[in-house]
Amino acid sequence: MKHLPFKEPIYVTRPALPKLDNFTRQLEDVWDSRWLTNSGDQHQQLEKRLTALLKTPGLSLFNNGTIALVTAVQSLRLSGEVITTPFTFPATPHVLAWNGIQPIFCDIDPVTMNIDASKIERMITPKTTGILGVHVFGTPCDVLQIQKTADMYGLKVVYDAAHAFMAEIDDKGIGCFGDITMFSFHATKLYHTAEGGALTYKDSNLKKRIDLLKNFGIKNEDEVMMPGINGKMNEIQAALGILMLDELEKERSLRKKIYKVYREQLDTVDGLSLPPPSKANVDSFQYFPIRINQKRFGISRDEVYQKFKEYNVFTRKYFYPLCSRYACYRQIESASPKNLPNATQAVEQVLVLPFYGDLTIESAKRICSILRSMKAR
Repeated sequence: MKHLPFKEPIYVTRPALPKLDNFTRQLEDVWDSRWLTNSGDQHQQLEKRLTALLKTPGLSLFNNGTIALVTAVQSLRLSGEVITTPFTFPATPHVLAWNGIQPIFCDIDPVTMNIDASKIERMITPKTTGILGVHVFGTPCDVLQIQKTADMYGLKVVYDAAHAFMAEIDDKGIGCFGDITMFSFHATKLYHTAEGGALTYKDSNLKKRIDLLKNFGIKNEDEVMMPGINGKMNEIQAALGILMLDELEKERSLRKKIYKVYREQLDTVDGLSLPPPSKANVDSFQYFPIRINQKRFGISRDEVYQKFKEYNVFTRKYFYPLCSRYACYRQIESASPKNLPNATQAVEQVLVLPFYGDLTIESAKRICSILRSMKAR
């Protein structure tokens, strides 16, 4: 069967948006108040609603997820070395470096592609102060084993949940695990505020410190308590975020249908591995990654990636290259590929397919048909 290219580009993701008229009306309150930042009414409303939605005791909004994660590390006073995963977005190890901490790379679980909790303990040294895990593609880390190891050695636990918005384990929000969890509200995410992010935590005392740190350390007009940063979410971001909460279930529902198509159309294709069953009883529906076994599928992931472009379909090689191969980290002993066999294999196999609510069922089926046609007979 000959496949024709899509007339319009099909990108790996596309942000959902509220109706422009609704956004304009939402902004009227902002314009009337002339309060554009520094925890205005929109900010306060959104923080309250997200705290309830994510089922977390405490939450602080930020201008983006990276600054939120930088602040998380700073608020816990981490230092020395922190054990993390090489299979993640650059921001994850970068926030450690920006805090003067050396990332120590631990290999990943070959199925979930999260940090392998069983290998963390052997990487702990007297310099280790924390563990930074990532819920990759919305699949929760082994939070119980990670916490057990952390408690045994007196370590702090931070989670990067950029992919795990609304994910839950046993009816507990994913942001309830560890000491602090970061959420990203970037435009590419299931839920977004164009740019934005949040930190969640169980210790109410952390909110005071985190909110000081994200506002230059300013306590009041006369006191600056600590060296802080500007991490505040502005009122326009917050106003968009409030409206996006009303779009959330619609977007999730549409993504569920695309997810089902991909599962049905690709599950039996030899050489393709689909996302593993998640421990989360609520799925984030953030991305749809597949793994391509070159020997069984007949061509490599990179070849599939390039061939899709011929059909005007733009997939993504997450997370290529591994963070441990960046020039700024490759000299670290734990960054050697020989220490990271599972991550080294995964980064050559993973391909994320287009996945967003506006993608039609017909387009999803065409993408699957094109992919199946690439398989060597």
